[in-house]
Amino acid sequence: MSTGRAAVVTGIGSYVPPNIVTNEDLSRRLDTSDEWIRTRTGIAERFYITPGTSTGDLAVEAGLRALKSAGDEQVGAVVLATTTPDQPCPATAPQVAARLGLGQVPAFDVAAVCSGFLYGLASAAGLIASGIADSVLLIAADAFTTIINPEDRTTAVIFADGAGAVVLRAGSPDEPGAIGPLVLGSDGELSHLIEVPAGGSKQRSAGRPAAPEDHYFRMLGRETYRHAVERMTSASTEAVERAGWRLDDVDRFAAHQANARILEAVSGRLDIPEERQLSNIARVGNTGAASIPLLLAEATADGRLTAGNRVLLTAFGGGLSWGAATVVWPELQTI
Repeated sequence: MSTGRAAVVTGIGSYVPPNIVTNEDLSRRLDTSDEWIRTRTGIAERFYITPGTSTGDLAVEAGLRALKSAGDEQVGAVVLATTTPDQPCPATAPQVAARLGLGQVPAFDVAAVCSGFLYGLASAAGLIASGIADSVLLIAADAFTTIINPEDRTTAVIFADGAGAVVLRAGSPDEPGAIGPLVLGSDGELSHLIEVPAGGSKQRSAGRPAAPEDHYFRMLGRETYRHAVERMTSASTEAVERAGWRLDDVDRFAAHQANARILEAVSGRLDIPEERQLSNIARVGNTGAASIPLLLAEATADGRLTAGNRVLLTAFGGGLSWGAATVVWPELQTI
């Protein structure tokens, strides 16, 4: 039996901006079509922020819903996973905490691109295990449309904006909602596969201006696909083994909604049947770090995910970074 102080999910919330962008909308300005996008990504529509909206705004909305779901619990820390902070300095999390009325609690950002929620889970679980906080609000939010080249059909049709959040409290490792073993990894030698080349100290100190396209997110799709499938499959297998489960025990599979082809390949390798897979990529696209908690919140609200379900989480993102974790889903109120 597990011992120690675990992080337990006690609240959940999500938010997407109101601006819906369909494949038909994109096809009016890009060399693409609804059929091309659906075939290659599985996406039909997605949500974009409107001018003047920031990642922090998305995070506040999702965080507010998660706190209400948890009974308006006064948390002891805030962790924000994002690749699109409101500004390079300072971190966005302290401003989000202040806007939520949480006072002077510790708050910081985590940057692990699409693996951000799982890295954030590890950070939040560490705060709880060490006794630094008895409860943590973990938010994952991204406004990817602020870093996507609107003329690049390989990325513009995939990425979108949104936020998801969970409240975690200290509890027993054996109770529903307790986050199981976390498996994390990275490979910086392949960082060039997913990057925004400009804007950091490396480019700024180079002594020459960046090319305009270097300010945008770029991804080498074919190589990324191969590594995403391999890493999510291996991390998922390890997390299930460390939890003392078998893959047959997994009731719901909640993977980062990267694209339909990656999801199909990973599920196939893990031999998880379609009826156990959670997905919302057709409706929201790839929302970066927000992907998993947004999916969990939606699935809880519509009944696809219920108390007692054994859930496997996995993600892959820039860094390269990846991870997986398990959780037995608790009874949650959705807002």
